[in-house]
Amino acid sequence: MSQRQFPEAFADLESIAAWSLATEGQRARKRRDSTIEEIRAFYNTILPRMDAIIEYLNPLPLDNMPDDAQRLLNLTLSLAEVAPAVELFNQPLVTDGYDPERFIPAAGQ
Repeated sequence: MSQRQFPEAFADLESIAAWSLATEGQRARKRRDSTIEEIRAFYNTILPRMDAIIEYLNPLPLDNMPDDAQRLLNLTLSLAEVAPAVELFNQPLVTDGYDPERFIPAAGQ
C-alpha cells in the first residue's frame, strides 16, 4: 500500500498527486508537457475542492507545514499555473508568448 500524499480529508485528490510539484519551474514544465485535456482534468478535479483546501491550509504556518499539507499547498500552486491555460488560452502554452525555457524564476527552480 502506498503512502498517502495529502491529509486524509483530501484523499480524493490522490489521483492528481503528480501535479503537486515543489517549484515554479517544475509546475510550468508540467503544464507545458501536458495536453490541454490532462490540464482540464486536473483543473476540474481540484477547483471544486479549493474552498475546503484553503480553509484547511489557512491556520498552518507557511514555514513549518506538515509534509502532507505542503504537498496539498503545492497542488494549489499548480492550479494557479494551469488556470490561464484553461480559462484564457485553451492550450498549454501562452499565445504569442516568449520561449518559457528562457524564463528563470529568481527563487527556486
